[in-house]
Amino acid sequence: MARRVAVIGSGQTFHSGGRTDVNGQELITEAVTRALRASNLTIKDIDAIVIGNMDHFEGINYVDAWSEPGTGGAMKPVIKLTTGGTTGTTLAIGGYHLVASGMFSKVLVVGWEKNTESDTTAAITTAFDPIWDRLVFAGAIGGLALEAQAYLARYNHKKEDAARVVVRDRKNGANNPHAHVQKETTIKQVLGSPLIADPLHWLDMCPRTDGACAVVFAAEKVAEKLCDKPAWVLGTAVRHNWAMTADVPLDGLQSLSSASKELFTKTGIKDPLKELDVIEMYLPYSYAGLSWIESLGLCKPGDGPRLVWDGVTDMEGELPINPSGGPICGNPIGATALIRVAEATLQVQGRAEARQVKGGKVKLALATGFGGCFWSDILLFGSKKP
Repeated sequence: MARRVAVIGSGQTFHSGGRTDVNGQELITEAVTRALRASNLTIKDIDAIVIGNMDHFEGINYVDAWSEPGTGGAMKPVIKLTTGGTTGTTLAIGGYHLVASGMFSKVLVVGWEKNTESDTTAAITTAFDPIWDRLVFAGAIGGLALEAQAYLARYNHKKEDAARVVVRDRKNGANNPHAHVQKETTIKQVLGSPLIADPLHWLDMCPRTDGACAVVFAAEKVAEKLCDKPAWVLGTAVRHNWAMTADVPLDGLQSLSSASKELFTKTGIKDPLKELDVIEMYLPYSYAGLSWIESLGLCKPGDGPRLVWDGVTDMEGELPINPSGGPICGNPIGATALIRVAEATLQVQGRAEARQVKGGKVKLALATGFGGCFWSDILLFGSKKP
């Protein structure tokens, strides 16, 4: 029988568009130090480390080995996991299972990225098959633009609907001292920014960010001893359905739809809009804030804009999404989805400070990851032990 597992602490860097003051190891150390402090642990207490990033972007392999001075992993088991944009949630799910299996009691999970030392578009373009995928995909922006065009054509929505998502997340990000972007914006400013791949404007997209995040997973007895408010793992689900982008359907994020259905079935959630208290969602661009909330089952297909305009997903709304500002306010890719986990668990613990929702009384928090060929990972955390 799997052991009960909780997140007892997390730490992250102050993300920015250029951390030239540190190398990768030093960037990792900042997040690890803060996570250990938040967990009332030292690195000597950690049983194992799980680490990952988009190593293809920087062109530097074996992060599990060369990062050891930054993680403190000397003479400890160190495991590397990398699954594209879903790396952060894959790391979290891996760390959870290592503890739930009984193999370890305290696992440190680390995700990081120095986007300023890479060429994201070139890396993504060259990652795909040169005959079948590369010309039709041409990097992350091209693929997301295709999805956005399909969404607009299917429901006859407007660019203003997507811009409203940016306004929401940028407003939230202004409350987050760790966010790369801490400046509010307007719909007019979003639509007035340069068009980069129709219908996507510059401000529809996430920035390229340097940053790291670390999260500590602990077994039940350890968690209850060290932490007064553990964030319990209630369930996880993973969908890496496609290997080639040409196979990906553009009628919603189907991997997120099937993953969420599995997770909600396992955890007994019948109406996520009413039962969940907060969602930290991997939204790399604005239109995901419309289409993907439909895929999550928060509303009927095509009704995403209504929820956003009605304020349902705002900080004071029925179901706040990305009170941290989300990837729209900073996207250190290898760390991004793990930041969603950290922020979701902070909400459960009532420790999210200025970005805390519902007076600190969050019972259920969802975190999602996105990447690869439109893959999805999803984790549910709760204030009560399962």
